[in-house]
Amino acid sequence: MELKNRSAFHEYYFEDTYIAGIVLVGTEVKAIRNGKVSFNDAYCVFDKGELYVKSMHISEYAFGTTQRHEPTQERKLLLHKKELRKLESKIKEKGYTIVPLKIFFTEKNIAKMEIGLGKGKKIYDKRESIKKRDVERDIKRFIK
Repeated sequence: MELKNRSAFHEYYFEDTYIAGIVLVGTEVKAIRNGKVSFNDAYCVFDKGELYVKSMHISEYAFGTTQRHEPTQERKLLLHKKELRKLESKIKEKGYTIVPLKIFFTEKNIAKMEIGLGKGKKIYDKRESIKKRDVERDIKRFIK
């Protein structure tokens, strides 16, 4: 199962992508398995040398007990120190941001998140990507 952040590719150009582990609590894993995740305004931020995801909404699990999680809490991402230092130095440059791209489970049933180092697109860039997508779709129609 894989949950993707579709709007991120419309809003940003991505230079690098990284696979990070996520620190989850309680019923968050079951909610993710049910697809109850929203990436709408999610972004990553550094705090004391550690990377966190903010504004990612994981809905409460319906069949959970009294120990439920808060839907929009910060979640820590697990990366190697070398990768963290590289990302932190890039973030200090103007225009770069770290955006969550997708959440998936490995063969060992461990939740992972793919994050991307992106630079924001301008309005005319967005129009260009829409035109390109439409042309590719028309070409595929004619081929079939």
